[in-house]
Amino acid sequence: MDSRTSDDDTVVRRRRECPDCGRRFTTYERPTEVRVYVVKKDGGREPFDREKVLTGISKACEKRPISRQAIEEAADAIERRVKDQLSEEVASAKIGAWVMEALRHLDEVAYVRFASVYKEFRDTGSFVKEIESLVRNASPPTERESPEQATLFESQE
Repeated sequence: MDSRTSDDDTVVRRRRECPDCGRRFTTYERPTEVRVYVVKKDGGREPFDREKVLTGISKACEKRPISRQAIEEAADAIERRVKDQLSEEVASAKIGAWVMEALRHLDEVAYVRFASVYKEFRDTGSFVKEIESLVRNASPPTERESPEQATLFESQE
């Protein structure tokens, strides 16, 4: 019969009428989200935090010609992948791999920066191997893809 949102748009109040008996009643609807937990290497669990993903991407992209919008889009795409897993848990390694793939499409230097921490490079040889792999698998130079355009985000694992 009537629907109204609360002042802060977090609740929808609906006046309804039973079609059988004509009795009127009110319902309050609140959106609920399943909380996704990240399973760390040590087996610990913590709630997924988009800000951590955003911070990691931002640090890797420091002093690089990457717009804040592109960084936000990458974080958004990774958050969507986490939530689209249809699971209450996701391995931190999987999130790290998604971040690396997003960075590979944004900026190769940012990718190597992140990879050096994520893969725990111990010496310059590790950097050289990663850069050689990057060069071997590089596609012809094109305009930078946004994470939305990257094939990583088109296919689900």
